[in-house]
Amino acid sequence: MLRSVFRCLRTNSVAGQRSMSQSSLAGKVAIITASTDGIGLAAAQALGKRGAHVVVSSRRQANVDQAVALLQSQKIQVTGTTCNVGKGEDREKLVRTTLGQYGGIDILVSNAAVNPFFGNIMDSTEEVWDKVHIKPANPTLHVASPPRSLQALGPYSVSKTALLGLTQALTPELAQSNIRVNCVAPGIIRTRFSSALWQNEGIVEEFKKQLSIKRIGEPEEVGGVIAFLCSEEASYITGETITVTGGMACRL
Repeated sequence: MLRSVFRCLRTNSVAGQRSMSQSSLAGKVAIITASTDGIGLAAAQALGKRGAHVVVSSRRQANVDQAVALLQSQKIQVTGTTCNVGKGEDREKLVRTTLGQYGGIDILVSNAAVNPFFGNIMDSTEEVWDKVHIKPANPTLHVASPPRSLQALGPYSVSKTALLGLTQALTPELAQSNIRVNCVAPGIIRTRFSSALWQNEGIVEEFKKQLSIKRIGEPEEVGGVIAFLCSEEASYITGETITVTGGMACRL
């Protein structure tokens, strides 16, 4: 899948003529994984509202249908398909669907994540580590990942740290093909995925002590950053990890 995606990205590279208009992504084609809810859906909306053709995906057809209907109601050009990024055949299908519909790929937002474990890292099992592996995120241009290690989310945080390294490793390798690689590291964002954190008043109050902006972030605030990194306005930005944390002190 890596070779097929990157071949298409070289053909339709983001860099080139610059445009500062509201339609800065007009004509671009964007795949966003796990994009029927939360940050993934917000990224699809942000890219689509800037003119991109977006391809959204989820493991369940009902979720895909719901997201496609929402995006179409917002006048966004969208195609949807089921995809479990943990399965190679599904990832290949996602690429084939996009190529069949649009003939090329300009942007890939690798947003899928899983966290099967909550507790002390020393209590995690081998099965947990297998579940949070980073293989589905390999074909990545822009990766959404948390900015710091959170207590009780050890294996998940370790897997995201690996993605920071992947960003750095891919940057020089793909720059020669005119492909930029950046990472977005959200803090606590109000999504279904992180609901166990922001729905707990005690946890929220502890987090607020670390925040300059004393509230939980919204998915749209991450989607806008992703859209900027995918645009030609960010054509000289690569190999970076942008934190969207409300001013939380963090070390990447």
